[in-house]
Amino acid sequence: MLLQLSQDGRLSNVKLAARIGLTPAPCLRQVKRLEADGVIAGYRARLSPEATGRSFSVYMHVEITMTSREVVERFETTVAAFTEVSEVRRVYGAQVDYIIRVDVADGNAYERFQSEKMYPLPGVNRIVSYPTMKLIKSSD
Repeated sequence: MLLQLSQDGRLSNVKLAARIGLTPAPCLRQVKRLEADGVIAGYRARLSPEATGRSFSVYMHVEITMTSREVVERFETTVAAFTEVSEVRRVYGAQVDYIIRVDVADGNAYERFQSEKMYPLPGVNRIVSYPTMKLIKSSD
């Protein structure tokens, strides 16, 4: 069931039930239970990066100066709110503190994002950018 829904979240209950060998009523109960239990966290549309003007993806490795918990929290809250940012991960055991995925129109848009939004943030010590060449696989 989960595999079917992860591949096509728009499947009707009747089609889903047929694919997994249940009748519609028990299938719907299982889906509702999975939603209530938080196993199914939500449904969304995947948008074309080209159609939305965000086909240039860059992974940033960001090192911050952790002068206080306030600096860390403010950094995380601010970065997570940027529309250009599609993913933020705090990492440990590495020379960097964060890996951030940025999706923008092109290299010029990324340069503006980095210089106007990222570098002015308190605590930012170093940014290393990795522009991507080609998406091979994504679970999005």
